[in-house]
Amino acid sequence: MKHEETVTKVMDALESIRPFLNKDGGDIELIDVQGQTVLVKLHGNCNGCPMSFSTMKLGVETTVKQFAPEILEVLAIE
Repeated sequence: MKHEETVTKVMDALESIRPFLNKDGGDIELIDVQGQTVLVKLHGNCNGCPMSFSTMKLGVETTVKQFAPEILEVLAIE
């Protein structure tokens, strides 16, 4: 699979969950796709929120894996 295809699928996944993050005053930005790992940055209320780890693992990572099964991990960077 081409890197660009994976990036496109990851972007589509993030777009699908962005409205839920926006509703809570947050947002998410794709930083990079490195192999089977996606790096994102949380913005607004999501950044530093105690629930952000759960949001990342249960919401973001699960959704990204549905769109792009080749992805193994989604990490939030500061």
